[in-house]
Amino acid sequence: MTRLVCRHCRKTRANRPRGLCWSCYYAPGVKDRYPSTSKYAKRGVGNITGVQPLPAKPTEAVPGSAEKVAVLEARAAAGESLWHPQDADWSEAGRQVEAGRKSSEEEEPDQ
Repeated sequence: MTRLVCRHCRKTRANRPRGLCWSCYYAPGVKDRYPSTSKYAKRGVGNITGVQPLPAKPTEAVPGSAEKVAVLEARAAAGESLWHPQDADWSEAGRQVEAGRKSSEEEEPDQ
């Protein structure tokens, strides 16, 4: 049986997440030095804990569109919050569709 020792103090048996012992895990600042070793830990672009700054400007892209996905990818890569309070939402998408219908109805002659 292999005995895993603490990654920080290398003295006692590791019995807490991140490969740390009880004392090191709960010591201020030590836990933050070691990344999670769990296969379920969140990883990847945009996995920032805490509060991110708001994006410089909102987007008019409709939710679920390829344009909106591209905007979200750019925001994540820049370390910004993914959502801006004034981003277009489904209600605005509905208004855009209705506006398109009205303009097409105006263009058609009455029969």
